[in-house]
Amino acid sequence: MGIFSNLFGRKSADTEQKVGGMEDFMTLIRVYFQAVIASDLGITNLNALPDLRVFKVTLRVPTQGGKLGLGEKARCKKMLKELYEMDDDFFKEIDQSIRHRCKKIQDVQTYLLQFQTYVQDVMMLSGNLMKFKLRLPSFFKGAIRTATEKTVHDIFTKNDYKDASVLKTVVSVRELDKRLGFSEKWTTDFVYRVVMLAKKEKQPQTDAK
Repeated sequence: MGIFSNLFGRKSADTEQKVGGMEDFMTLIRVYFQAVIASDLGITNLNALPDLRVFKVTLRVPTQGGKLGLGEKARCKKMLKELYEMDDDFFKEIDQSIRHRCKKIQDVQTYLLQFQTYVQDVMMLSGNLMKFKLRLPSFFKGAIRTATEKTVHDIFTKNDYKDASVLKTVVSVRELDKRLGFSEKWTTDFVYRVVMLAKKEKQPQTDAK
């Protein structure tokens, strides 16, 4: 599962300091995806959805209406809104993307792999293209948000990249986005939140020096 694999289980002091951090954010995003998939496709086997299984068991989320995914989706959505200030449109786009592209169980693995590649490539491009702007202190939220919006817009629209590897990744991102159906705003919201969380997690290291 890579960056999505660790979930709430460790009890070390270091882990507790990072509750609500980037790793938890990415895990909750995957849990939300799996909850939507379970409820939409009527999946009942928790072993097929490992992140959802750990989330459900660890937080003791009851099955709602006898259907796996509904209660877990609501609980996960609440946590993402409270911890990370994600808005309703963010979740609506995920719901619509999955509903339109996962018609049967066989579609799920391909869809999730495409999403993981999309996220990795978008974050890699954003880090490359924003460069020094990422060094801004986290309290410059407005400037970081504006820089993120411009960077994501360029990824979606700009074609005159001089670096061939960057252009290749841009093309890949656009193709994946067509398959997944996410808007520029959704991608901007996602990238901005990850950037801010990454800056927040680096802060203690800076203070210790």
